[in-house]
Amino acid sequence: MNRLEGKRVLLTGTAGGQGEAAQRRFAEEGARIVGCDVQPGAAERTAEVLRAEGYDVTGHTLDLSDADATAAWVEAGAESLGGIDVLYNNGAGYGFSPFEDMTRELWLHVMDVELNIVFNTISPAWKHLKASGAASIINTASMSALRGIAPLGQVAHAAAKAGVVGMTKSLAAEGAEHNIRANAISPGFVKSPATDAAVGPELREFQLGMHLIRRAGVGDDIAHLAVYLASDESAWTTGQNISVDGGVTAGFR
Repeated sequence: MNRLEGKRVLLTGTAGGQGEAAQRRFAEEGARIVGCDVQPGAAERTAEVLRAEGYDVTGHTLDLSDADATAAWVEAGAESLGGIDVLYNNGAGYGFSPFEDMTRELWLHVMDVELNIVFNTISPAWKHLKASGAASIINTASMSALRGIAPLGQVAHAAAKAGVVGMTKSLAAEGAEHNIRANAISPGFVKSPATDAAVGPELREFQLGMHLIRRAGVGDDIAHLAVYLASDESAWTTGQNISVDGGVTAGFR
């Protein structure tokens, strides 16, 4: 416990799944957290649960694709926390289609809700992360950034998440002189409200069949690594994309 004692954290996508799990784990480790989610009232609800247990957590409804609103959320969070030590970009939308059916509108939508939203938080947070003196950016990528999977119709999704990985490495390079670390987490198939809504039973079984450990991931599988990357234990870890994927990118069995 207390691995994140005093850390000032902005965390996106806290309504459920990986974001809600990370919010709880971070709070239990001593972090102070400002969260957000696009679902009206949902981030406020999960924050209230933790506040009732004595943790310093607040939540806000926010569409991260709105750059101005996101910048205002970052500034308000930095003011309420007294700065930012950790920015965890967990939240994202999605969009899938076989390439031959993919429209330009869907392509641009996926870029907006999976890649541009990462820029939308980091850009206004950068000066606060520099002021921290020892900051950590954690970005969420995907196994789809690392391998092509035809049945998923993931060309736009894969391109956006590969962009997150590339962005993370460049941020690590530019941030090093300011003691800003940047790392990405690439999950495999994780059970969440989003995946439950987007993936039917047949595709779910297909995805689980690719994993060496044949179960869906859960939020805590990802949150444990995020705690490490947010903590001072990872002080010499930067520019990495770390897979937590049940072995899906390692091989077949």
